[in-house]
Amino acid sequence: MAPRLMLTAITLDCADPEALAAFYGRATGLDPHPASDGEFAGLVGEGGLFIGFQRVDDHRPPSWPGGAVPQQAHFDFEVDDLDAAEALLLELGAGRPEHQPGGDRWRVFTDPAGHPFCLTRAAGDVRG
Repeated sequence: MAPRLMLTAITLDCADPEALAAFYGRATGLDPHPASDGEFAGLVGEGGLFIGFQRVDDHRPPSWPGGAVPQQAHFDFEVDDLDAAEALLLELGAGRPEHQPGGDRWRVFTDPAGHPFCLTRAAGDVRG
């Protein structure tokens, strides 16, 4: 029997860990880790999931959809209302690239550090 792997943490490189943690904290409602600082900040979620943000000198944001600087990784968030979630994220400082390959199924955004992430429609959401 193969060992079971349980995802416990995801970490993104960025120029300003506290600012990026604040963005994702407001967007998701996750709690900030009490030891967060300017070098490494984190958010704590249900079931022990940890999202970390580590400072990297000379961080270069991904250039999505082009590949000059690859996206390397991205988050997918399921939401009940794509339009409402989009409005919130734009208000919080997310960007919305012109290229949107998901049609009415998902939308691509970039966080304030340039990392692409997607919002996907919850199974029960039938709006377009």
